Amino acid sequence: MTTIEFETPTLDEKGDVIARTRQTAEQFTEDLGNGISLDLIVIPAGMFQMGSLPNTGSPDEHPQHFVTIKSFMLGKFLITQAQWKALMGKLPPCRFKGDELPVDRVSWEDAQAFCQRLSKKTRRAYRLPSESEWEYACRAGTVSPFSFGETITIEVARFNGGHTFREEPRGNYPHVTSAGGTFPPNPFGLYDIHGNLWEWCADNWLDDYSSSPRDNSSYQNKDSRYHVARGGSWHEPPGLCRSAARLKVLQTDADEVMGFRVACEVP
Repeated sequence: MTTIEFETPTLDEKGDVIARTRQTAEQFTEDLGNGISLDLIVIPAGMFQMGSLPNTGSPDEHPQHFVTIKSFMLGKFLITQAQWKALMGKLPPCRFKGDELPVDRVSWEDAQAFCQRLSKKTRRAYRLPSESEWEYACRAGTVSPFSFGETITIEVARFNGGHTFREEPRGNYPHVTSAGGTFPPNPFGLYDIHGNLWEWCADNWLDDYSSSPRDNSSYQNKDSRYHVARGGSWHEPPGLCRSAARLKVLQTDADEVMGFRVACEVP
């Protein structure tokens, strides 16, 4: 484990940076061989309110509820094409090519296969994060719509900047993913948690949170082929990149807006 230092901006409803906060986190690095490594951030234990306040967000983000999270590790970045090739050999047919870019056009089943291969290589149980783990890590102690504050801009995330969320200026729409580290991290030290690519979670889809887990565990329904994705993408307006926003996706879908990061227990 190493301690890393970084800076996180906070934005107001106009998209102006009103604070820059120095943060620290514990980082674990997994050697994948051939000069390729995988960085994970230790997410501290805690409790948070998952979902959206009444009369806000989508119906599937309700009811807002308390969840208790045990410490775990989560990928600092989305899984990259270089990391995929190091473990899986052949790349999926990514729309956007580049070793440092996140792997896209991956289905939930593809992501599961990567986790299994990674677990076998490292003898550590890698997996997709549960939906509650993902939102807790995304929020990183914040209660605002985004971990960066009241809105996001094209200076802090990759998304469709042609749309606005609050009073921030309209930006451009790059139609491309970005390499990890292009934008600032959230308060836990995670990059691209808003936008870039939708991120697969372990959970099967639930239409709301009435019967969802109240801990780290994922909701499993063997009769369902739909899973949860989080975080938005390069293609989405900012509202779909919020901490609480959810997407229902068939587990075999491998769209150009889909990617993932991995989770693991703290060693």
